Amino acid sequence: MDRKSLWEKLYIAGESLSPLELAEKIMAPAMEEIGNGWETGRFALAQVYMAGRIAEEVMDKLLPPGGPPRKDQPRMAIATLEDYHLLGRRMVWSVIRSGGYLLEDYQRVSVDEVVEFVERDRIEVLLLSTLMLPAALRVSAVREKLNRRGLNIKLVVGGAPFRYDRDLWRSVGADATGYDASAALAIVKQWAGDPA
Repeated sequence: MDRKSLWEKLYIAGESLSPLELAEKIMAPAMEEIGNGWETGRFALAQVYMAGRIAEEVMDKLLPPGGPPRKDQPRMAIATLEDYHLLGRRMVWSVIRSGGYLLEDYQRVSVDEVVEFVERDRIEVLLLSTLMLPAALRVSAVREKLNRRGLNIKLVVGGAPFRYDRDLWRSVGADATGYDASAALAIVKQWAGDPA
């Protein structure tokens, strides 16, 4: 939670590391550790939320959203599908950004909205977060509409319904599921061809 100390450490590390290396070697592992801490009960949700906000601030300075994209990075987006619980999406967005990746954040969307956005922005990898089972089941409608438009994209899903039913992601037509933010980052790295 100590922004000043974080910037001091990044400044020192920045003497030998590029901004992208700072993101990959310091910020991403730190956010993964914080996410694991939440999963195991070491950190409170408020701490995870604040760490995510601080990570976003740092990443916006290290790798500005309008800056040059990461080499060979697929066009990516993230959204919460038809749910009002946005924290999971925000945590995944923060961890992926801390890994040095740029991605559109569509916030909360309906099935039709996300399909329109994906087509408009020529998205290649879409990450969808849900909290409730009805929203998770709507992923199949997203996949169906994407297919009808000939949009062959990689679809990653996550959230409570996919943790409770480990095969649900397959039945809704997703290409992968991430049970936490670190897993989502690992999937993105694999699809981008980056070393784990």
